[in-house]
Amino acid sequence: MIPQETVNLILDTARIEDVVGDFVTLKRRGANYVACCPFHNEKTPSFYVSPAKGIFKCFGCGKSGSAVGFVMEHEHSSYVEALRYLAAKYKIDIVEEEESPEEIVRRQRRESLLLVSEFAQKFFASQLQTPEGKAVGYQYLRNRGLEDETIARFGLGWAPSGKTTFIDAAIAAGYKMEYILAAGLAVQREDGSVADKFRERVMFPIHSVSGRVLAFSGRTLHADNPAKYVNSPETEIYVKSRNLLGIWFAKSEISRSGKCILVEGNVDMVTLHQLGSTNVVATCGTALTVEQIRLIHKFTENVTIMYDGDSAGIHAALRGINLVLAEGLNVKVVLLPDGEDPDSYGRKHTLAEMQQFIADSERDFIEFKTDLLLSQAGRDPLKRAELINDIADTIAEIPDPVKRSVYVDTVAVRFGIESAILFERISNVRRRKQEEAARDRQRSVRDASGDSDGGVASGAPLSPHSSGGEGGYSDGVVVTGGEPYLENRTLAPAERDLLFFLLRYGTEPLVFESDSPYYTGEEDEDRVTVADFIREALEADDGCFANTAYKALYDRYMALYDEGRPQEAILKAVLDGEDRALANLAASLSTEKYQLTVGAFEASLTSTTSFLTSGVPKAIMVYAERRVQDRLDTIRRSLASVPAEEQLPLMQEMLKLQAAQRRIRQKIGREKTDKK
Repeated sequence: MIPQETVNLILDTARIEDVVGDFVTLKRRGANYVACCPFHNEKTPSFYVSPAKGIFKCFGCGKSGSAVGFVMEHEHSSYVEALRYLAAKYKIDIVEEEESPEEIVRRQRRESLLLVSEFAQKFFASQLQTPEGKAVGYQYLRNRGLEDETIARFGLGWAPSGKTTFIDAAIAAGYKMEYILAAGLAVQREDGSVADKFRERVMFPIHSVSGRVLAFSGRTLHADNPAKYVNSPETEIYVKSRNLLGIWFAKSEISRSGKCILVEGNVDMVTLHQLGSTNVVATCGTALTVEQIRLIHKFTENVTIMYDGDSAGIHAALRGINLVLAEGLNVKVVLLPDGEDPDSYGRKHTLAEMQQFIADSERDFIEFKTDLLLSQAGRDPLKRAELINDIADTIAEIPDPVKRSVYVDTVAVRFGIESAILFERISNVRRRKQEEAARDRQRSVRDASGDSDGGVASGAPLSPHSSGGEGGYSDGVVVTGGEPYLENRTLAPAERDLLFFLLRYGTEPLVFESDSPYYTGEEDEDRVTVADFIREALEADDGCFANTAYKALYDRYMALYDEGRPQEAILKAVLDGEDRALANLAASLSTEKYQLTVGAFEASLTSTTSFLTSGVPKAIMVYAERRVQDRLDTIRRSLASVPAEEQLPLMQEMLKLQAAQRRIRQKIGREKTDKK
């Protein structure tokens, strides 16, 4: 059984337009996509895909559903098979397990937390009708220009002043104290007494993308209260870095308009929605996070940051620019006039005026940073140089090389400098970041395993490889002492064995005897090749190379193999490629001198055919066993640091993994593993 957490991750990650686009040519039409239906013959498109709703619908044949439903219908697969397909597409690991009693309890507990949170929202909303709520909370919302329809739409409310008013209401409604506390709606003091978490605050519910109430943000109306806003603590259903206030209400317009407007304040977001700008979300008082940007990316690639025009707003905008760019999105900035915020400005202007202001005022990040920093640099040449370097460092955050090149040309023209100078700066910045990331990974491996060489096969000091563009390999793999940096030494030997079979024999057919579990009765021309066998085995087991260098070589080989090239041509293309680090690695793994770690069985076999039919499946099983061992090692390390109540599920998982490991080792033909 696929754990519910994994199912939720798959469903949250899958983008309906991406999934359908793998099978159907989609054309944009407003907020949706259209195409000729793949389920019946038609000449006029009646098949619609809605990214905002996450569904497809054919108005000709009537078929409709989610991304999972589309895969099930198109591929004639089961629900679980469709989930596996999406997991493989988005590189999500699936570790199946039977739903234990503990899993059932955890699933039911999560649902209980959601139910008590939704009860809380209705309770707080109802409090606006009480004498206290009307006089204070409702009056505040009306003074901020919010209409009754808006208050009801966003589920705004009032937390009363009583110490246990909400707790008493929830208990009376049948909700357990355990879940009230766990949902962050109450606090327990040292003496064991309990009290409401939110008191005398205007309440803003925080919804998930699917519309469930996860948490709250409460605003005090007391000027002397240092905590202007108090948000729910992180719980089992709410992680503040992964949620945006208003995303449930804004996602449809974000997708339709192709733009997300990002503001800071709760009231800012609500006011702009009331005005008619419904593609607005708020960070809810927290600094912008990578997870929040990725959430936006599900609906658009364009972000406009609209923060206050004071120094704090400018600083937040500058920080947000780098984060958004690093995630591959396009970013523009709008700064409001001094003394204004989106709420106050929106209340003074019509929707058309606000839209025109944004259109006239939003500036590309280069223009924004240039104007801002030039005003500080003046005519000082050193400060101007620092400005140019600062902008180049921001461009270095952009993952798309084409976009980087376009921005480099823009800056070069603006400041009258050679683009080669900027490219050199950007290349150095990106290489330095990659080296730092590699060192962090090396340090993590060393700390986790206690190895003196930090996980590097050669034990040589860390140094960047100079060839292959920015750091060697397409994604910046760091090479040490002629060997690639290894993020995972447990899996490394098994990954090398698989690469050896690919590089030496990838296009060779596997000839299994009729008594082999792999025998399918295929004719000679239909026999599976070594490459197909390895790829199918990895995909079936949700396997993925853990070491970046080996994964880069695997992906390069498979890309050439899928072009239909013969084995010699594939190897030659890799060895002669511009990425010399990748070529050197391929050369070391494809020679006769390479020694397999799956056992010295090659010498006892009389032919290549018998060697492959024995060696390739065995290499796959060794890789599976190493993955199990890697997970066991991770659990053992974590047991020392997790609370006692969280240790039982981990120990149960260990027992299951150990049983699976024994079964794999019996198949391999050995009872213990010496190598890691």
